[in-house]
Order: sequence, then C-alpha cells, then structure tokens
Amino acid sequence: MTPQDLDAVTFLTAQHRDMEDLLSQVADAEDDARKKALFTQAADQLTVHIKAEEEIFYPAVHRARTEDDLLESLEEHLSLKRLLADLIELDPADKSFEAKFKVLKEQTEHHHKEEEEHLFPAVLKLLDQAQRIALGDEMRVRQASLTRLGEPHEAVADETDAAAPLPPARSGTAQAGAR
Repeated sequence: MTPQDLDAVTFLTAQHRDMEDLLSQVADAEDDARKKALFTQAADQLTVHIKAEEEIFYPAVHRARTEDDLLESLEEHLSLKRLLADLIELDPADKSFEAKFKVLKEQTEHHHKEEEEHLFPAVLKLLDQAQRIALGDEMRVRQASLTRLGEPHEAVADETDAAAPLPPARSGTAQAGAR
C-alpha cells in the first residue's frame, strides 16, 4: 500500500465505493436468500463504517469550520441506522423491504456525496498526510475489532433514539492551527 492508500480520506472514499457496489448487488439480487445475505453483509459494512466515523474520524476533524458538516453527517447516520434497524427485521419478500432498501441506498449515496464534496476537502486542508495516515490506521483497527465481534449490524437497533453526539475536538497535533 502507498501512503495515499493509508490516508483516512482515501480509506473512507474507497469504502464508499465498495459500499455503493455492494448496495447495488443487493438491489439487483433476484433470489430472496441471496438478497438477505448481501444485505446482511452491507449492513455490517455500513455499521462499522459509521462507528469508525463517529468514534474516530469526526472527533479528530471537529473544528469550527467542519462542525456544521459533522452535525449534518451525524443526523444522516441516524436516518441510516433507523432504516438499517427496520430492514434487519424484514424479510426481502416483504413488500416494504424494496421501498425501504431503495431509500437506504439513496440516502447512503447522498451522504457519501456530501462528505466527499464538503467534509473531505476541509479535512485535507486541516490535517497533514501523516495525521491522516494515523487516523486511517486507527479506523482500520477499530473496524477490524468490530468485525471480529461478529454481526456488527445487530447493535444498530440500540442506536436509533437520537443522533450520536459530536464529541469535543481532540487535542494534540491535529489541532495545531485549526481555528
């Protein structure tokens, strides 16, 4: 891997493309069993991605100039978690599965677009490459840990009451000259 591949922004953007591809596979699956298996895989990936953003990425890039984008992202995450929680309980043969899944897919793609057009360019200005690589490493470790626990999507139903809070900005070198 090159340093660019290890960068947090590159890492998250690559996950966005992978997730969009997997969501398209779910949408295109004709067999209900295949659709359910692909959806479960997508739900796990989306859950660990959201967790890493909320627990690691967002706090690390929280500044006055990113706060509005981060707050909006947290609200979008809440909407995605609620849809995931509903879909996890549904059988793909259920008439509402397709409609809810279509909304999940559209909202996920919208969220990715927003992050990539607004938040990520700001992060590229805020953090140098070494900081972004360290952040990418931290997120990869957290995601691997969540995945090893098995079925990360199962916990999403417990996170649908309110948007995750935006933690205070982290201290340390990533903060230098931030405001």
